[in-house]
Amino acid sequence: MRLALDTNILAHAEGVGEEARFVASLELIAALPVDSVVLPAQTLGELYRVLTAKARRESRAARAAILEWSDTFVVADSTWTAFQSALDLASTHGLQIWDALILSVAAECQCRLLLTEDLQPGFVWRGVTVVNPYAAPAHPLLQRVLAAR
Repeated sequence: MRLALDTNILAHAEGVGEEARFVASLELIAALPVDSVVLPAQTLGELYRVLTAKARRESRAARAAILEWSDTFVVADSTWTAFQSALDLASTHGLQIWDALILSVAAECQCRLLLTEDLQPGFVWRGVTVVNPYAAPAHPLLQRVLAAR
């Protein structure tokens, strides 16, 4: 089962935010099957902004972190078709355009899950279910991914 990670999961794994989220993110990412994870390119752009602005990392260090993520997981580019779908999502469901683009790219990549804290848990669009990976109990689809490893 393919899944996509949102920016907040990556940011927590980079140590931005609470210590508990940092540890939980590292454990989650370590438990995921590497070949099933997709990173929408938008998430890496947002992560760069978070690392340089919020975490005050130097641009070279932020760049190195982004490249490490791209070495680990498949990065999926945003297409015009994905952007058009994101516009539809934003206008019909009230999502922020960049969150909608991440969800749309996940759908284009045939992901079943989008792991994020930012969107409504349980929201399903084009076969992608939005799941908060920090919620207890874990969503059944996420449990299935973690059990399969």
